[in-house]
Amino acid sequence: MKTTYVITIVSIVIIIGSIVAYSYLSKSPTSTAMVTVNGAGASFPYPLLNAMITKYVHEEKTNVQINYQSIGSGGGISALQGKTVDFAGSDAPLSATEMISIPDAVHIPETIGAVTVCYNLPGVPTGLHLTGKIIADIYEGIITNWNDPAIQSINPTITLPQKPIVTVHRSDGSGTTFVFTGYLKVSSESWASAVGQGKSVSWPNAPGGIIGSNNNAGVASTVNGTQYAIGYVELAYALQNGMAVAAIQNPAGNYVLPTLASTSAAAASVASAGLPSGTEAWTNVNLLNAPDAEAYPIVSFSYLLTYKELNVIPGMTQERATAVVQYLWYVVHDGQDLAQGLSYAKLPANVVQLNERTIQSITFNGQTLAVS
Repeated sequence: MKTTYVITIVSIVIIIGSIVAYSYLSKSPTSTAMVTVNGAGASFPYPLLNAMITKYVHEEKTNVQINYQSIGSGGGISALQGKTVDFAGSDAPLSATEMISIPDAVHIPETIGAVTVCYNLPGVPTGLHLTGKIIADIYEGIITNWNDPAIQSINPTITLPQKPIVTVHRSDGSGTTFVFTGYLKVSSESWASAVGQGKSVSWPNAPGGIIGSNNNAGVASTVNGTQYAIGYVELAYALQNGMAVAAIQNPAGNYVLPTLASTSAAAASVASAGLPSGTEAWTNVNLLNAPDAEAYPIVSFSYLLTYKELNVIPGMTQERATAVVQYLWYVVHDGQDLAQGLSYAKLPANVVQLNERTIQSITFNGQTLAVS
C-alpha cells in the first residue's frame, strides 16, 4: 500500500511538472519572442502601408512588430543603402547610380496611386481644368496669375481671380516629386531643359511665392492653409484633407479627375505591356500619360525595396529575415484588399505574379525563406 501511495504521488508530480514545462515552453522566447522589422521611406503609400501594418500585426502575426517611418523616398533609399532598415519605400525606382550603391536590391511594386494637383481657390470647387503644359508653366513662373488666359480659356464657366499663384512643393527628397516632375518633363520642353525630373529639383521662383513642405501631409496642410496656392499630393491625402483637385487633360484630350477608376485604368493599360523582373532595373517604368482614354495622366507605382540576400543587413537573423519576406508576401496578397478603400489601385494579377517570384528569390545566408 505504501509503495502504491509513493507511485501515485510521483505520478502526480510528473503530470504537474509536465504541465508546468509545457506552459513554460509554450511561452518561451523561441516560440513567442517579438520580432521587429524596420522600414522607412515614401509618404505616398503611407496611409495604405499603415493600414496594412495595423491589420497584419493585430490579426496575422501578433509576434511581429513592424515600424515604418514616413520620411520620403530619398530618406528611405539612403536608409536602405546604410543598412539601417530592413526595407525601404520609394515612389521612384532606383537610379543606375543607386543600384550600384545598393547591390542586389529588388523592386516590389506594392501599390499604384495618383498624384493630384490640388489648389486653394475660394469659390472654385474640385474640377478646375488644367493641362500638363499649364501646370509646368505655373511652376516655372511663366504663368503667374490664376486668371491667365491659358487657364481661363479652358475654364469658361469659372470666374478666376486676378491673384498671384503661390506654388507649393516638397522640400524633402520625394518620390512624389519624382513622379510629378516626370510628368512636367514630358508635358513641357521648357521644363525638360530648365528643370528636369528628380526626387529633388531646383524649383524656379514664382512671383506669387514659393513654399516647400515635408511629406505629402505637409504639402496638403500648406495648400489648405494658403489661399491661391497650388500643390501636388497623393490622392489619399487630397481626400483625407477635403482638397479641391484639378481635372487634368490626358493624351486622348479628356479632362480626367483623379479617382480610383481612372488610376486603375492607367495601371491596367501600362502593366499589360510587360515589366522587368524584380531584380532588374525599373528606371524606365512609368505609368504617366497612359493610353487609355479614361486614364488619369499622373499615376505611379510605389515600390518596396530590400536586399535579395538579407544577411548583408547587420544583426539580421533567420527569424527576422523570415518576418520580412512574410510581411512582403502579405502586402502583395491579402494586404491588397485594403487598397480600394483608401483610393489606391489594387495590383494587377501579372504584377502580383511578378512580385511572388521576386519575394521567393530573397534569401538569408543563401537559403530561401518560408513566405507563409
